Amino acid sequence: MASLRSPQGASRDPYELDRLAEELAARESSTKSSGRQPNGTDDEDESSAAARDLPIYTPLSHDDPYLSAETFDVEQFLLSRTYTSLPDLRTELRDYLAALKEELVKLINDDYEAFISLSTDLRGEGTRLESLRRPLADLKAKVLESRSTLQQIQDETKEKLDRRAVIREEKAFLHSLLKISESITRLESLLLISSPDEEEKDTSAMGATQYASRTDVDTDERSRGNRAKHIARVAAEYTQLLYHVSRARTEPCAFIDESQWRIDRIKSTLSSDLDHLFAGTLNALLGGKDHAASRPSKLSEIEESKLYADATECLRTYDMLGLWRDAEDVIRREVMRDFVKKTIHPGALSAPRSPIVPHTPFPTSGRATSPTPPQTASLPPRTPYTPFTAFASKQNPFVFTLRADTSSSSLASAAILDETDDPLAALYNNILRFVIRDVKRIMEIAEAVCVKSGSRTRRNSEDGEDPGFEIMANVVWSEIGRALMDELSSVIFAAGNPDEFRKHHETTQAFIRALEFLAPSVDSVEVMRNHIVYTAFEKRWQLPVYFQLRWKEIVARLEEALANTKLERSASRATAPFVTVQAVAIFDAIRTCWSAEVFIQELSSRFWRLTLQIISRYRTWLDKSLPPLEPPPKVAAAVAAERTSAALARASTPIPTEAASAESIAADEALLQQFAIAITDIRAVETQIIKLWREEISALLPSNPPGEGEQSVSPEDALQHALSKITSLVPTLLSQIVQILSRRACDALLSMRSIPSQFRAMSSSKKMPTEPSYFVSLIFKHTKAFFAIQSVDGPGSALKEEYLKPVAEEVFDIVTERYIYFLTAMKKTEESLRKLKKGRRSAYSLFGSSAREDDGRADEEKIRAQMILDVDAFGREAESLGVSVNDNAAYRSLVEMARSGLTDGMPES
Repeated sequence: MASLRSPQGASRDPYELDRLAEELAARESSTKSSGRQPNGTDDEDESSAAARDLPIYTPLSHDDPYLSAETFDVEQFLLSRTYTSLPDLRTELRDYLAALKEELVKLINDDYEAFISLSTDLRGEGTRLESLRRPLADLKAKVLESRSTLQQIQDETKEKLDRRAVIREEKAFLHSLLKISESITRLESLLLISSPDEEEKDTSAMGATQYASRTDVDTDERSRGNRAKHIARVAAEYTQLLYHVSRARTEPCAFIDESQWRIDRIKSTLSSDLDHLFAGTLNALLGGKDHAASRPSKLSEIEESKLYADATECLRTYDMLGLWRDAEDVIRREVMRDFVKKTIHPGALSAPRSPIVPHTPFPTSGRATSPTPPQTASLPPRTPYTPFTAFASKQNPFVFTLRADTSSSSLASAAILDETDDPLAALYNNILRFVIRDVKRIMEIAEAVCVKSGSRTRRNSEDGEDPGFEIMANVVWSEIGRALMDELSSVIFAAGNPDEFRKHHETTQAFIRALEFLAPSVDSVEVMRNHIVYTAFEKRWQLPVYFQLRWKEIVARLEEALANTKLERSASRATAPFVTVQAVAIFDAIRTCWSAEVFIQELSSRFWRLTLQIISRYRTWLDKSLPPLEPPPKVAAAVAAERTSAALARASTPIPTEAASAESIAADEALLQQFAIAITDIRAVETQIIKLWREEISALLPSNPPGEGEQSVSPEDALQHALSKITSLVPTLLSQIVQILSRRACDALLSMRSIPSQFRAMSSSKKMPTEPSYFVSLIFKHTKAFFAIQSVDGPGSALKEEYLKPVAEEVFDIVTERYIYFLTAMKKTEESLRKLKKGRRSAYSLFGSSAREDDGRADEEKIRAQMILDVDAFGREAESLGVSVNDNAAYRSLVEMARSGLTDGMPES
């Protein structure tokens, strides 16, 4: 093995790589120490130094990642040695191979002795291993045998446990059957039912004996309470029996099937005894079968409380057994049916009144003390926010019942209707008094029982029928509603006479609200409104027929008034604030739709649509009745074109210079009258309809109209849109009024053109003018007459407060523009005359020309003074009508022109 050893000095470094590596390392360390900080935290210096340094030579070693990888990648290895040439790389690999061989030889030399003794140390180990393996087979067989024995024991134990579980379940089932058998036997004993093992007896005799025994017990007043408690205990036992039977029916059981007939017999007997006891209690409490006709002798407080306690126990037993409808059948049979037959019949409304009890006093809950105060003889005045009601009292029933001073007498009086001259209301009052006296307390007890037992929480269950007592819906209203539809439908629901129909409908709705007022809870009211009889009763009302009859009445009266298409002022003062009969008819038609004598809540949408149609019809009538409208005047535009001095030289638009004739003045007065009437009625109709909307219509319309989506127009917006079609005529009519008034004012202004000739004709008079011209007071004469200023009456007297100022301002603007035009024309004429006179003086130099010039200058001063007086008076007249003349640019221009003189700026001779 000596040949495997490497001789001394076999490794050589012919290229002195070690020395070069040391020098490179020394150079790098010196560069780092001179050019960088000791901590070396500057990243930019490091990156720049790395870019300048030469590649680092890394000799091959065992730590090289490319050589120690699981899969040697030649390309990656060569790329990592790109700075080495291939010959140098080959030499380097050969050196690394030599180093590996040297390490291998060294490793073998170090562990040579152990390597040589390896085979010697393993001699004889095979025999020893065989000796150790021989007992393992027996041990394995014993372990498998023990495992099979343990599994067998486990299976046997599990089988025994399963058998015990089955036995335990069967034992529990047998115990349940025993409980069922004992419970059936005990119930049969408590209910006096013969068991099957007794001797057979005559069925009829046995039933008669049992019935007699039960009747004897029931007739004893002392044992009535015990009987009720006895039946309650029987019911509790029967409930437990049903629980055990339901558990036993999880599996088919012949015993349960054979005993089912006994269970059914127990149920029928228990139900029969409970019905018999409850009926007897009600008869004792209400006075037997004739309680509807007359009251029995008054019961004492103690007896009455005992009877109500027994009734409460019976209702609690019904609720425990879930026999709510059976209890309702007993109340219907024993309490309601006979009364309804005797009260509601075809001749009930024509029969003389015979109330079952006097109207007053209403007994208290104890039926022994203070009487009820007498009812009011008349209805309270109807407020504009609610429709007509037949209630004598308008309190909210569910709020009223919470008041501290509530008593049964006050509750009774709150539910009674006003029956003055109304047989139907008298009939309803009989029914209400009966319900208050004989049924209301029972309903309250039943409601309290349901609330206490939690039956109301199971409402709307999936088993079909809602649990709990519904005496108001299923007994009271069901019997009354059916009787009204069967016996009195030809009277109540007849729509031939609209007034009677509305009265019957309103009275019946008040009666229904009174019944809801007597309901024990809000849930009872909801069940009553969802009852099939209630739905059928509401469908019997022929409301569309009633609306058609009312529509014909309203539309016929309206069309009769609108047949006259002339805007004429009514002679009667009763039409105020309207002027014409047609406007009165329009508002009366709308008000009739929502009046208490016509309106029905269920027809609110139809009456609302009719209201909008009536408003639209008024617009159509106005379009036919108004006279043809004149086109807007062009005079103002023509005069405005000549306001500035730059436009003075242009030819003016021809303007009429002749005064209006008497015929045109009469025609204008007639037009003003018609326009004023139309505007007055339009404003009055709008105001009164909006007032009616705020006070009545908005309260009567439903908040969310049926059949309309979220994007529909609200009723108030629809009303405003309909009214806007009428009010849109007002600006047009006002412009026509302004046009006529301004034309009359401009006619009065024509006289100002003769001022220069007047002063020149009166040259002998040397006085300066001190008063304005007569025509100034005539400019706004027609405007004042229209608005009844300084006069008794005028066409637009009703419009004075709202439209005087805007109309006067527009008239003032037009007249001012006309005034400027006339004044400009006058100055042009005077300037032409002065130029003509100047030419004549230059051609003929006559003696005394200076005197004539002085006279001409004096005349001009007088004319100027007169114009100033006229313009100032014109402004004062406008201010008296509310016009702000100082803010008017046209009037300021007029004042400047009046003060400038006739020939300002002209060269003098």
